[in-house]
Amino acid sequence: MSGGEVAGILVAVFWAILVSFLAVALARLAQTLRATTRLVADVTEQAVPLLADASAAVRSAQTQIDRVDAIASDVQEVTSNASALSTTVASTFGGPLVKVAAFGYGVRRALGGRKDDAPAREPRRTVIVGRTVSRREKRKPRGKRD
Repeated sequence: MSGGEVAGILVAVFWAILVSFLAVALARLAQTLRATTRLVADVTEQAVPLLADASAAVRSAQTQIDRVDAIASDVQEVTSNASALSTTVASTFGGPLVKVAAFGYGVRRALGGRKDDAPAREPRRTVIVGRTVSRREKRKPRGKRD
């Protein structure tokens, strides 16, 4: 065998090893692609019902939001009506009720001081240097005594 034949055999052996490594890599790549295909198919099978459920949930939420919006507008209308009613009642009955309450207070005060069983109170007196003077009586200035 000559040197060229040995070199040819070595190149053929290296070429066979390289082809074997490439065949193994391609086989593993094919397995990975099959597993990926199965995974995508499973995700698709599960995602379609999930997306349908999510879509139904979003529609239900939109319906509820519309209802809440209608309730909020009704509450706002009731609030404005209650405010108008309160203003009307206050302006209609407020003044007369205050007058009636003041009149009742005055009557109670006037009648409360006069009781039939209680003796009449004597007016308070002030003592001035040995003399008793009624409070209703006006005092004369010190310089002008009788």
